Amino acid sequence: MVDLRTRQTVLVVDDTPENVELLHNALQGEYVVKVANNGEKALRIAYADTPPDLILLDVMMPGMSGHEVCRRLKANPDRRAIPVIFVTAMDGMEDERLGLELGAVDYIVKPFSPAIVRARVRTHLALYDQTRELERMVAQRTRELVSSRGQVIRRLGRAAEFKDNETGNHVLRMSHYSRLIGAAAGLGETALDILLATAPMHDVGKLGIPDHILRKPGKLSPEEWEIMRRHSAIGAEIIGDHEDTLLATARVIALTHHERWDGGGYPAGLAGDAIPLVGRIVAVADVLDALLSTRPYKPAFSLEESMAYIDAQAGQHFDPNLVAALNAVLPQIVKVKETFADERGALTDLLTSPAD
Repeated sequence: MVDLRTRQTVLVVDDTPENVELLHNALQGEYVVKVANNGEKALRIAYADTPPDLILLDVMMPGMSGHEVCRRLKANPDRRAIPVIFVTAMDGMEDERLGLELGAVDYIVKPFSPAIVRARVRTHLALYDQTRELERMVAQRTRELVSSRGQVIRRLGRAAEFKDNETGNHVLRMSHYSRLIGAAAGLGETALDILLATAPMHDVGKLGIPDHILRKPGKLSPEEWEIMRRHSAIGAEIIGDHEDTLLATARVIALTHHERWDGGGYPAGLAGDAIPLVGRIVAVADVLDALLSTRPYKPAFSLEESMAYIDAQAGQHFDPNLVAALNAVLPQIVKVKETFADERGALTDLLTSPAD
């Protein structure tokens, strides 16, 4: 006997009790059979938390027709994959064509044979199972690929950090600062996740800067500063041009995070909204963490001192709207700073935001 907990569910939709009984008797030994005698009830069952695995659907019913039920199901992204088989006395080729165009997988003409119904249901449920398993495998593989790309991005960001005077968890902190600022500025969850994953690549171009310049404890000469400024373009070249959203965003950040709102930044001298939003966000987050952190050439500034500088630079170095967004999330910023403090050791692999 088949375990009820593992049986698939078939929804029978027909306004004629005799047809419902015939279909129920044909299927009940192998499936859980649910019944609806009109289109409205059929949709309620289909939209429930545990939808049916397949629907046997009559066409001619009082009120909402089977065609309209099918049309509504196929317009719903969460239910359109459910296989629909029309079971109807309408046996014309045009009727069958319309049913298939609406998204049905099969068409059974009344009067029907119970054996034919069972065979068709079994076939389409098997195909549906295969489709769902393939979709599950694709989704799992996609998650694995996204995770792998994120790991590569973080490793490259960490590699650039090892070459610089910046130490510890700078890339982690500024990435979470970026996410918090982006959230306060109105970015959606997908954009925020991409921002968190790609911000660590902002200084990857420093891999191409000579160590004697990168690690110089004193002030750079004009010639050395000119070389240092090349790291934005070098970073964009290292990442390359990609259609992939994650890598394309990382490239934009690497290239534009030293642009200034007033147009005085580099490498392109962009100004205002011409600077991509992700570049503007990372500019604020990067400078904030640099101010708050100890460097060989400077002590750590307090939060009050750091924010006084950033507030003063609103409309000059920084997008004023993003400065306002930063001020709105200062309590979460402090939490990130404390959680990922350099004194706690390298925490670059931690992905979950402490502010969540």
